[in-house]
Amino acid sequence: RGGQDLPLHTTQTLLTERPGLVSKLRGCIDGALHVLVESGSFTSTDCDEVQLPIFTPSQQARHLLDHVRSKGEAAARVLLQYILQNQEHASHLNQETWTPTEDCFKYKKKLSSSVAVQSCFLSTYGGTSNMTLDDIYTESQLELAHDCADVLGSLSLEDLVGIVGTLNEDADTVLVSGEAGCGKSTLLQRLHLLWAQGAALQDFFLLFPFSCRRLNSEHRELSVQELLFHHCCWPDREQDQIFQFILDHPHLILFTFDGLDELKQNFSDEHRHCCPTQRAPVPILLFNLLQGSLMKGVRKVVTSRPEAVGPALKKYLRKEVHLKGFSPSGIDCFVRKHHSDPAVAARVLESLQTNTALLGLCHTPVLCWIVSQCHKELLGCGEGSPQTITDVYLMILQHFFQHQNPQKTLRIGWMQEHLNTALHLGLLAFKGIGNSCYIFSDTDLQTCGVTEEDICMGFLIHSKDISSNSCKRLEFLHVTMQCFFAALYIVLNSAMDRSAIAKLFGLQGMSQTGMSSTCFMACLPSTVQPELALEGEAIAVETANLQITATFVSGLLSQRYRGLLLHCCSSSTIDRKIRQVARCLSKRMQKHFKSISQPVEGEKKSMHAMPAFVWLIKCIYEMQESRLAQDIMSKLDVQHLKLTYCNIGPVECTALAYVLQHLKSPVGLQLDYNSVGDVGVEQLLPCMHVCNSLYLRNNNISDEGICKLIAKVIHCDNFQKIALFNNKLTDACTQHFSRLLKTKQNFLALRLGNNNITAEGAKQLAEGLQCNQSLQYLGLWGNKIGDTGAEALARALMGNKSLLWLSLVENGVGNAGACALADIVKNSTTLEELCLTKNYITRTGVECLIQALKHNTHVKSVW
Repeated sequence: RGGQDLPLHTTQTLLTERPGLVSKLRGCIDGALHVLVESGSFTSTDCDEVQLPIFTPSQQARHLLDHVRSKGEAAARVLLQYILQNQEHASHLNQETWTPTEDCFKYKKKLSSSVAVQSCFLSTYGGTSNMTLDDIYTESQLELAHDCADVLGSLSLEDLVGIVGTLNEDADTVLVSGEAGCGKSTLLQRLHLLWAQGAALQDFFLLFPFSCRRLNSEHRELSVQELLFHHCCWPDREQDQIFQFILDHPHLILFTFDGLDELKQNFSDEHRHCCPTQRAPVPILLFNLLQGSLMKGVRKVVTSRPEAVGPALKKYLRKEVHLKGFSPSGIDCFVRKHHSDPAVAARVLESLQTNTALLGLCHTPVLCWIVSQCHKELLGCGEGSPQTITDVYLMILQHFFQHQNPQKTLRIGWMQEHLNTALHLGLLAFKGIGNSCYIFSDTDLQTCGVTEEDICMGFLIHSKDISSNSCKRLEFLHVTMQCFFAALYIVLNSAMDRSAIAKLFGLQGMSQTGMSSTCFMACLPSTVQPELALEGEAIAVETANLQITATFVSGLLSQRYRGLLLHCCSSSTIDRKIRQVARCLSKRMQKHFKSISQPVEGEKKSMHAMPAFVWLIKCIYEMQESRLAQDIMSKLDVQHLKLTYCNIGPVECTALAYVLQHLKSPVGLQLDYNSVGDVGVEQLLPCMHVCNSLYLRNNNISDEGICKLIAKVIHCDNFQKIALFNNKLTDACTQHFSRLLKTKQNFLALRLGNNNITAEGAKQLAEGLQCNQSLQYLGLWGNKIGDTGAEALARALMGNKSLLWLSLVENGVGNAGACALADIVKNSTTLEELCLTKNYITRTGVECLIQALKHNTHVKSVW
């Protein structure tokens, strides 16, 4: 085309059309760089700067545009010409490969309209007073489950189905995993709405959304065609032709499955089913879709809680993404969106800032919603502000009861006034969890005595379904609400079997994750058991929901609520159940302690905790009985407590600190690869006096969290080591570490690798190092201190008589820095190892180091 259609000022176009150009360049960076080099506009150095491995494809595209703009009009014209030609080629290929018929377009329009209607209002939490999803949606933290050099920070929604983080290119299924209430359903709903509005995911011609909760109700055998059209959207005509288009163009189709953990059958790849027109039970269809035996090439996005996904499914995943709830800014954004009155939002946020335990809870979206919904109760409770998850759910219970009669003030015995409702809904919830049932028919309601008055309270909502053919059924506002009512039933029902609590906390031993439904059913009064026995086959009950229920039972049986419960139960019944829970928690924890293996000679006695250990810690915290925590922790005898990859967030940090502060002896606390964040760091402060070392790799911690941490540990005599690799630290945190080094002359190890510390930060650290004669290990690999920073550290360490190991790997250090460090190598009487790989040191720097080594035989290795 000779550039005839290009604008006159092409560099300006790169700026004005930047978002669209980034999108077009993401998948063809190599080709663009190739034509720019061929035209003489770029050098190989320019290409290297654009293709740094730390950049995502989108970041590479942005850096490419910036470089091209700096080169001028000629380079800009070359790039725009390439983009135009690339678009023409792609358009030509698309026209050749697929041409939907008019009926296909009509079906897409109908499907889009149906999906939009189902997605435009928030589907969870009862629609939050009919707020539109566009008005209330707040992004959560979305991170790859595995380390990926191409990705820094949170992923976007489009990255879910994009190439970012792909582990298995042959697989089609993307898993979004996250704890209950972290926003998985809302995320999928947002994905659906953006597609239906034409705002995103337009590479997919058709999108079919499924709810595993609703698929549980489908007992017929179906073909894939029937599954799509019966459960999503029925074509008005030419059904076979439209389905054939889907079969012929799988890469243009997207399936989503919400709540795999709520499916009654566990994932299995034993029953293979390859024919899309042949009928089979729905679970078999679903499993074969996910593993790729059916509809290979169709992209599938599935959500689930982590514990429900085992190795059998993981081997078929394209990638796994973790949804980690709200960031601190996300909490702020959600609260402000929830309240139309800015003054109310500001007061709620101010209240959260003064109660860090509650702020930690709000990182979970469902809890943030409850707190926002109950703002009047929250702002009116003064010093009695909620501290535990049970506190928050009792607050929403009060809120809904009060909402039914706004003129009537709830009295101290408010639970007794609504006892029948609590028991009716509690039995429904309890039986539902026992049967993995989350959607209830009229028969279910009648069996449990649920009345119209109970329904009007608002805890049950109509179950929505894409298919217009489904009959009206009810479900709880959220699965955690169902668990809460089940816990209420266990606590308030005087006829509950005496062994119920022991069975609830038993879970077949802590090494297992499954539990049979018969064990849970046995908790029911004998008058109810026969009804459940009619169900026939045993159904696998989700351990996660049982654990949530047990957590609520622990909280409800706290001494703080004894007065509330006395209006509903006898004191002897309450006291018996409190003792039972305390006994169960103590026994379960002792099982963990007894499983600790003896250390190898020369190593510390270490306990590698499992997720079930964290659950028990949360139960102890919910009870708020410090004597119980003290008694249990007195029996733990370890020197190192490892809790890596345990989904530790701010809520878990609050519970850990509450329990660990009662340890008899100092421990090393290892929390690597979790979601602690700044709020979690603040929640850990109460137990820092019993920590001699703290490991927080990959925890999304910033300078703000470090400021508060150092202010605490600087006064803790036992605290000697800290590791903070792969966080979000900058030079702003180094002044606090400098103060730590100046103040604590027993501090041994400081590891700050792979953060964003520059020469200025190194200078700050150097000030502290000049005054410190105890530090043995200093790790700053993967930062940006350069020669200036290396020289500052070298001057500070001259004459140091404690440092054994120093790592400045990948820091942009050149010959000047190497020569300065050579003086330490030459004169140190303690240094054993110096790591300087992946820098810019050439022959001159190496010769300085070699000469230094000739004068010092104490140093063992220089890398």
